[in-house]
Amino acid sequence: QVQLVESGGGLVQAGGSLRLSCVASGRTFSRYAMGWFRQAPGKEREFVAAISWSGGSTYFADSVKGRFTISRDNAKNTVYLQMNSLKPEDTAVYSCAARDSGTVVAVRSYQYEHWGQGTQVTVSS
Repeated sequence: QVQLVESGGGLVQAGGSLRLSCVASGRTFSRYAMGWFRQAPGKEREFVAAISWSGGSTYFADSVKGRFTISRDNAKNTVYLQMNSLKPEDTAVYSCAARDSGTVVAVRSYQYEHWGQGTQVTVSS
């Protein structure tokens, strides 16, 4: 079992940047593919970005492509989401997730077995 803890959320003006971090417990972090999802009030959870166990494969939702990057440091058991050029529509609770099949970058929430509690990101106009 892996436990995930997100941090780095906050309030930022439109056009600003934030970097989210997700730290995983356990010694086998490098075997997991990781993903970031978000959920805005009254909306369903949506995929944001994902990265394979090695970092060699990444995938982004169209809505964040070119603005967000995902990376990981397996030595630190951490995955990052760098968010630039933030927009008010990026406002949501952002959660990281871990997938046991580390080689496959997945975009559906049901494909991930482990979830963090989430961190709030608010972008003001």
